[in-house]
Amino acid sequence: MSVNAHRSARPGLPLLLAATALLASACSSLNNATNSLAGMVSPYRVEVVQGNFVSREQVEALQPGMSREQVREILGTPLVTSLFHANRWEYVFTIKRANEAPQTRKLTVFFENDVLQRHEGDPMPSETEFVASLGKRTAPGKVPPLEATEAQLARFPAPAHAAASEPAGADAAEPSPATPSYPPLESSLR
Repeated sequence: MSVNAHRSARPGLPLLLAATALLASACSSLNNATNSLAGMVSPYRVEVVQGNFVSREQVEALQPGMSREQVREILGTPLVTSLFHANRWEYVFTIKRANEAPQTRKLTVFFENDVLQRHEGDPMPSETEFVASLGKRTAPGKVPPLEATEAQLARFPAPAHAAASEPAGADAAEPSPATPSYPPLESSLR
């Protein structure tokens, strides 16, 4: 078989190679476009808040000699209690937010014979400081003016029922509002 006969047996081979190269370059550019689009869109991440928030004011209210009930009234129910460590309560608070490091605060209170002996833990923020830290992540946007000019208000005619309810003169008596009548809430059969 001659070289020409061999080439005529596969006439579409150069065309097939060119089409394959074109397809590969198209997939590459499509992949780049997809990656750049995925980089612009970020998934929604839920804020996760777990545990009991304990403020500085609550910690300052603790006094040695308080009963467990008094401590529970001030701090709330502890997040962790253990049968093996019945004389201590753990208060743990964690908040996880998107694009921020998780914040964790811990407080441990120690009892002896159901009486508060001491407490130890992380420095706690005041309630005001904690609320202010929650609002930091929202950037203030431009607030549009919330006032309409007379020209803007003139574009909207007054509703017909509003014009009918206005008194014709200064001596017109205002109608008294009707007292609504409701059915009884309970049946009178007892």
